[in-house]
Amino acid sequence: MRYGDHPDQVADLRLPRRAAGPLVIVVHGGFWRPGYDRSHTGPMAAALAALGHPVAQLEYRRVGYPETLDDVAAGVAVLPGLATATATGLGRPAPAGPPVLVGHSAGGHLALWQAATHGGVAGVVALAPVADLVEAYRRDLDGGAVAALLGGGPEDVPERYARADPARLPAPRCPVVVLHGDADAQVPIDIGRGYAARTGARTVELPGTGHFGLIDPQAPPWRHVTDELHSLFQ
Repeated sequence: MRYGDHPDQVADLRLPRRAAGPLVIVVHGGFWRPGYDRSHTGPMAAALAALGHPVAQLEYRRVGYPETLDDVAAGVAVLPGLATATATGLGRPAPAGPPVLVGHSAGGHLALWQAATHGGVAGVVALAPVADLVEAYRRDLDGGAVAALLGGGPEDVPERYARADPARLPAPRCPVVVLHGDADAQVPIDIGRGYAARTGARTVELPGTGHFGLIDPQAPPWRHVTDELHSLFQ
């Protein structure tokens, strides 16, 4: 599905034949860099669809501020309606209610940002999210990824951090769960813990789990991901 004119303003839609529920919008990670796209979380999206969830895998421009944020906001606003129209045309069950966001790493940042700034979602499952951009900048995660996204550090572009950093925004009004492994070498678990402490988000800490185990349907942590996702539907 295309939600805009730019080549990256697209999403892959997977529709179940029977079960229906909220549209699950998957936001991939990759530290907002062009080297990663939605294929990175394709197996996860396919596994969720196999469980009966309508799934839209959101792509976005990885060029920086504000395009990356703008694309996520535009996609989340438009995709539920496009998914409903497509499902109806195919005779499939249509998604019902506001969407649920599942974001991994930088995609977790984008999902938390969307929920805090625009709302319109039923809940967020944030997997090892880069939930504090100032702290991620201080730790130089992925060799300057935050500075590349926002065009500088907190002292250089403070207004961009104020707008884009979930740790400096009001807590989302929808339910939020943060899943983080204590063996995560890419996004240290302290970042997820700090965000949860500030916002009251529910946390699930997974011993021995690294950064990518959370998006691998064949890995043991996957059942925790699906359990927490289903808890948002209760």
